[in-house]
Amino acid sequence: MKKIVVVLALLLALVAAGCGEKDAAGDGVLTVGATEVPHAEILKVVEPILEKEGVKLDIKVFSDYTTPNLSLDAGDLDANFFQHQPYLDDFNEKKGTKLVSIAKIHFEPMGLYSKKVSGIDEFKEGAKIGIPGDATNGGRALVLLEKAGLIKLKEGVGIEATVRDIVDKKVEIIETEAAQLPRSLEDLDGAVINGNYAVQAGLTPGDALAAEDASSEAADTYGNILVVRKGDENREELKKLAKALQSEEVKEFIKEKYNGAVIPVF
Repeated sequence: MKKIVVVLALLLALVAAGCGEKDAAGDGVLTVGATEVPHAEILKVVEPILEKEGVKLDIKVFSDYTTPNLSLDAGDLDANFFQHQPYLDDFNEKKGTKLVSIAKIHFEPMGLYSKKVSGIDEFKEGAKIGIPGDATNGGRALVLLEKAGLIKLKEGVGIEATVRDIVDKKVEIIETEAAQLPRSLEDLDGAVINGNYAVQAGLTPGDALAAEDASSEAADTYGNILVVRKGDENREELKKLAKALQSEEVKEFIKEKYNGAVIPVF
C-alpha cells in the first residue's frame, strides 16, 4: 500500500512539475496582431523595450481589417494594433465581440491620391473615385471628398455618412476593400486611402491631392489604438506593452520614419 502511495505521489509531483514548466514557458509572451505598415514596424521598435521588462513579443502580420479582431476574440491573439475607435465600435456592434482599447498611439491622415490627375479641379464629371468599403473609414472618406468639393452630403451626417447620403456629386464613388485601394489607382481616377496602406504603397502626404488635417478633430477621433479582450485591461504584460508603445523611443521613430504620414498622439 505504501508503495502505491509513493508511486502516486511521484506521479503527482511529475505532473505538477510539467504544468509548472508549461506555465513558465507561457509567461511573458504576448502574441499581437498588426497590419504590416506602420503597426508591425512600430511593434518591432517596442520589442527590445519589452525584453528589458521580461516580456517577449510575438508579432503576427495581417493584411486586412477583419481577421485581427476575429483572431483576438477567438483567443488566438493577446492584443491587436491596427484600428481606430470608430472602427472598433462598429465591429463590436456588428460582430457581437467585446474588445476594448487600452492605449491610443498614432494618427494616420487619410488622403485622396491619383495617378491620373495632379489637382482636384482636374477630375472630370463622372470620374471614378475609390473609398474604403467599411462603414467608418468609408464615412471618413466621404467627408474628405465633401471638403474637396467633389460631393455633397446630407446635412449633419458627418462620419456616419454612407453613399446613400450623397445628395450631389461630380464623381462616381466606388467602394473597395481598404487594402486594395492603392493597387486600384491604376484603374480608378483617384482613391481615398488610409494612411497605413498609403505608406505601404510608397505614397507620401505630399502626394495627396487632399488630406485630413493632423491638428483637426480627426486626429483624436481616428487615433490608432492597442486593443485587447474585455477583462484583460489590467494584465501586467499588456500594460507594459501599452507603456512601451507610448514611449519616447516610439515617438521619435514615428516622426523620423514616416515624415508626417503617421503622427504620434501621446
